[in-house]
Amino acid sequence: MKITNARAIVCSPGRNFVTLKIETDQGLTGIGDATLNGRELAVSAYLTEHVIPCLIGRDAHQIEDIWQYLYKGAYWRRGPVTMTAIAAVDTALWDLKAKAAGLPLYQLLGGKSRSGVMVYGHANGSDIEHTVDEVLRYADMGYRAIRAQSGVPGLDKVYGVGRGNLFYEPADADLPSEHDWSTEKYLRHTPQLFERIREKLGFDHHLLHDVHHRLTPIEAGRLGKSLEPYNLFWIEDATPAENQEAFRLIRQHTTTPLAVGEIFNSIWDCKDLVQNQLIDFIRTTVVHAGGITHLRRIADLASLYQVRTGCHGATDLSPVCMGAALHFDLWVPNFGIQEYMRHTDETDAVFPHAYTFDRGMLYPGDVPGHGVDIDEKLAAKYPYKRAYLPVNRLQQDGTLWNW
Repeated sequence: MKITNARAIVCSPGRNFVTLKIETDQGLTGIGDATLNGRELAVSAYLTEHVIPCLIGRDAHQIEDIWQYLYKGAYWRRGPVTMTAIAAVDTALWDLKAKAAGLPLYQLLGGKSRSGVMVYGHANGSDIEHTVDEVLRYADMGYRAIRAQSGVPGLDKVYGVGRGNLFYEPADADLPSEHDWSTEKYLRHTPQLFERIREKLGFDHHLLHDVHHRLTPIEAGRLGKSLEPYNLFWIEDATPAENQEAFRLIRQHTTTPLAVGEIFNSIWDCKDLVQNQLIDFIRTTVVHAGGITHLRRIADLASLYQVRTGCHGATDLSPVCMGAALHFDLWVPNFGIQEYMRHTDETDAVFPHAYTFDRGMLYPGDVPGHGVDIDEKLAAKYPYKRAYLPVNRLQQDGTLWNW
């Protein structure tokens, strides 16, 4: 099965997406997600100018060899742009291989390890009571696991709190918007949020929270300890992970489970955290960690240390990545949970998909491949719109902080 053509498709049905479509001499096509939030055109150019010319004429079944060729052959290894481009190719090739076999993708990975994929939704509110109402609404929708984020008194904008319900898009402006931040106000407020949620919800649902890299290690340890009575499923991205030893300090102060990795792009970013058992969940995902081929290696390493997966699944991943991730989740033995932020109706129309939600679970479906396609004519009606992620500054003196 020879690759005859490939192209990057950029569109913006509610937000920007980059999709790679590969065509073959057998008439089969495969697609992969290549979206890198706020840097979409960098990946599109990398694919168009540097990767696609190297794919034409290659055997689409040789997934491993093509992966190694794109990784080792570039000389400049790793990095978000390179690994996102490789992920797009890898996902499209797995889609092609499964279609050629006439099987859903999870069957090629080894078959089902579970009946469905537990997901968590995003309950966000302007204050504690608003967030509690949203948590209860998600519970009524059937979610078994819910991430809770609340506005903080004295701060105009807080990560995860959007302008509407169900849909949240942080890339919000033609140039980066600037938000203020106060760790002191956040640390006083957050334990009150989860105390109130547990009062209203009880302990039969999983609760999660995203710190979004805002804390120093000792502050993260303090937060984790203060949240222990509320039995969180995890706190995510408690501190920036460039210094992986920082998580050792957090571990010394709290038993609240730790999750990290949505901005990681290779197994080398995960290695020390996993083998030193400094985290409980690894959140690397198909589109930013080199595709299904590389994500399997990360998951296998994690399984040696009883670290479970918790793949990133926000709207900066297209339905193509979500479909591929669900096939991976259905197979991977050390599965933990899957993030599920719903896409807009416009996005769902551009990317028709086989996966479905029911009572807190996602099911990838049984059509051949990963079960997601792209309507190119409809996509063309939504041209690219430049959009940046925000930046953070400390409220007290304007120092640039972690967003």
